[in-house]
Amino acid sequence: MDKFKEVLRKLGKRYFLDAMSAMALGLFCSLLIGTIVETLGQQLHLDFLVTIGGYAKQMAGPAMAVSIGYALHCQPLVLFSLLAVGHAANSLGGAGGPLAVLIIAILAAEAGSAVVKKTKVDIIVTPLVTICVGVALSAWWAPAIGAAASKVGQVIMWATELQPFFMGMLVSVVVGIALTLPISSAAICAALSLTGLAGGAAVAGCCANMIGFAVLSFRENRWGGLISQGLGTSMLQMGNIVKNPRIWIPPIVASAVTGPLATCVFHMQMNGAAVASGMGTCGLVGQIGVYTGWVNDIAAGAKAAITPMDWIGMALICFILPGVISWAVGLLCRRLGWIRENDLKLEL
Repeated sequence: MDKFKEVLRKLGKRYFLDAMSAMALGLFCSLLIGTIVETLGQQLHLDFLVTIGGYAKQMAGPAMAVSIGYALHCQPLVLFSLLAVGHAANSLGGAGGPLAVLIIAILAAEAGSAVVKKTKVDIIVTPLVTICVGVALSAWWAPAIGAAASKVGQVIMWATELQPFFMGMLVSVVVGIALTLPISSAAICAALSLTGLAGGAAVAGCCANMIGFAVLSFRENRWGGLISQGLGTSMLQMGNIVKNPRIWIPPIVASAVTGPLATCVFHMQMNGAAVASGMGTCGLVGQIGVYTGWVNDIAAGAKAAITPMDWIGMALICFILPGVISWAVGLLCRRLGWIRENDLKLEL
């Protein structure tokens, strides 16, 4: 029984901790950084930045798959073959592309690793097995995985029909959770055209997770962790969440508070690009999207001017309250023993 538990522990670490953490880095180095650069290019009217960002975003699937293969210590032929697998899984997975890549890249990597260096024509057999298994699974499973991920979007759409208070809370919590999970909250928001008050609540939830984890884990990760999570992605904490789900309590509480405040008190809307609703503070894309929405509303005559209350609301919802609430709730969790020393430690 002990041997069985040890096997499960090793498999869990290999597939859910190591692979998931590496995939988050691959996602950041492609889709997220590409969106940041593209948004800057659009705001500064620099077409070459828009082009660079577009190319980076297109490489999201391959980047995630190779990151997973790297974490699994795959041989070079397997690792490089995962480029095609990642592209297929991400393309066919839709909004659930990252989740599809995680599952399928692991299986394709193991299939390729099973035959690597086993034949005299390894340079043909290994890529053939890895790519064929990965692409076949992508065609078979990725659409279903994407459809399952889109269920999250349906919950968001249902939430937008409720009263602003409950809608703000539900959208904020759900999108914030999606941001940290290995699914693309940005893709979900874009697919649903999630703008307006619902988009504002989505921004609040994303910021609660990113700023929340950045502040909550400051004692473990210092400035590097603050920047990589606060301006990068809270998905970096996914491996730690699997080990101790209670570390997620403070950011989720923060999102449950800031969501209704965004919709009911500050009436913060996302009327810029819908993809920005799912980006939070990643490269400040969420805030740039809100600002762009203000400018668009003024141009359309729907808004007279950008007021001081607009800026105060953005600062409180996106930065100040997520940090303060997560820190306070986190302090309580630490005193209760729910969060222990180094539970939030990242390998940066």
